[in-house]
Amino acid sequence: MGDSLTHPLAEVLDGVGRGEYPDADGAVRVLGQPNDRDCGVIAFTGHSVVFADVDPEWARGLLPGDDLSAPLNPPFLSALEKRTGRSVNNVDMLVVAGPLAGPPPVSLSELADPDHPRVRRAVRHRDGVRVWRAEGGIVLLGRGVAGRWEIAVEVDPGYRGRGLGARLARAGRHLLGEGQVVWAQIAPGNAASVRAFLSAGFTPVGAEALLVPAADV
Repeated sequence: MGDSLTHPLAEVLDGVGRGEYPDADGAVRVLGQPNDRDCGVIAFTGHSVVFADVDPEWARGLLPGDDLSAPLNPPFLSALEKRTGRSVNNVDMLVVAGPLAGPPPVSLSELADPDHPRVRRAVRHRDGVRVWRAEGGIVLLGRGVAGRWEIAVEVDPGYRGRGLGARLARAGRHLLGEGQVVWAQIAPGNAASVRAFLSAGFTPVGAEALLVPAADV
């Protein structure tokens, strides 16, 4: 994790977390992977970052210079899949938020040995995962892409439609240390989750496609 935190991608993410966005210059930056696990593409406004162990000239040769959406379009992602032997997990909305002081808006109890499908999936993609249970749902935090803090929430079926997702997402912000930010990847079609995170004060900053080993899809 130490190398990931000093990787150029971590510098980009740290800047975005502070509200300092890459220049909307149409550029595509091709970086190596921050570690063996993390591989993918992030698109910000007018600026994309490919973090994969591929030849930069090969990647740029597949990207039309006049198409800012090309790095996240199927032709390039399919070529990247073949080149890396990985599969695109999803193309997600990327959101970020800073810490909040005081107690969280829901009562939480940390789980020492959680056994939950969402948790089992999370530990394949994040380090140092911690999980808290609330009545009707869970919130988890862990170190994901390039060492950034990532949050995920899950609302039990009988508690959906009551605003609990937003309260859990906001609760995660209360679990951060001073100066930290937390990221979330949200499937755009999951409108309820999008609404929950926006209501919890998260800001959309881009879109992301992670390439994962086929066994993890």
